[in-house]
Amino acid sequence: MFGRWLGNRTSRVQRTSPLAAVQTPPSAGVLSCRVLDPVNEPVTHAEFAVSDAMGRKVVGGETDPFGSFVTTVPAGEYRLAVSAEGYTPYRAGATVGENSLASLGDVTLQVAQPPELPAVGDWDIEAMHSSIAFTARHIGLARIHGRFNSFVGAVRIAEPVERSAMHVVIDAASIDTNVRMRDDHLRSADFLDVVRFPTLEFYSERFVHKGGNRWAVTGALSLHGVTRTVTLDTEYLGLGNGMEGEVRAACRATTELHRDDFTVSWQTMLARGIAVVGPSIRIDLDVQIVRKG
Repeated sequence: MFGRWLGNRTSRVQRTSPLAAVQTPPSAGVLSCRVLDPVNEPVTHAEFAVSDAMGRKVVGGETDPFGSFVTTVPAGEYRLAVSAEGYTPYRAGATVGENSLASLGDVTLQVAQPPELPAVGDWDIEAMHSSIAFTARHIGLARIHGRFNSFVGAVRIAEPVERSAMHVVIDAASIDTNVRMRDDHLRSADFLDVVRFPTLEFYSERFVHKGGNRWAVTGALSLHGVTRTVTLDTEYLGLGNGMEGEVRAACRATTELHRDDFTVSWQTMLARGIAVVGPSIRIDLDVQIVRKG
């Protein structure tokens, strides 16, 4: 009788378990985990990726407001990677059985040490290992990808770093979307008007640390004869040495420009029936700087 009561109690617990409502297909199981910081607070929006034994990504996403994730995958062996801004990435293996729960329990992420900052002094932007790319919509439809092939720049690192300065000059005629007719149109008076405005320039004297390896670099962008304030959302990647032993630093940065802010009238071009890029342009920069001397 006592054993029968225990059996009935176990059945009731299983029926009321949250996972009882999870429908798993045949030959599948459930993988779960909760991500915490060093003081046992949940890490929300941590990114996770589950890969199979061949290294192929099976599923990915973000943790919920409680730092948890639950995902259904075919039974098998998996590798889990968890990452979050300001923390050291976590990796672990897991075996998921058919119609069963594989829980890694609580995973604690350790605070990452920020990468070493560049030394005080003058640095050059090395164009060979840097890129200035952009992405725009073609009249709100397909995406157009392009880049500027010719540019120069310099960074003066100050103490503190927040007082550093950066100056970049871009050759407007070097725009390249891999379509000659479109590039000629973008260089014309309808768009960049490179005869009147041969360069784009960005000058910044404001570096703001946003935490971890994130920075905001705010400055003045001059384009098409108009100057506007622009902020680059920047990820600092750290220091390294080149093939000849030279010291290098690297970063990635993004921002969004609105062409109307720079008096480029896309409405006029639409009225003339000319196919052009959309009004908003995403800028993506990959930059390496080299210490002078």
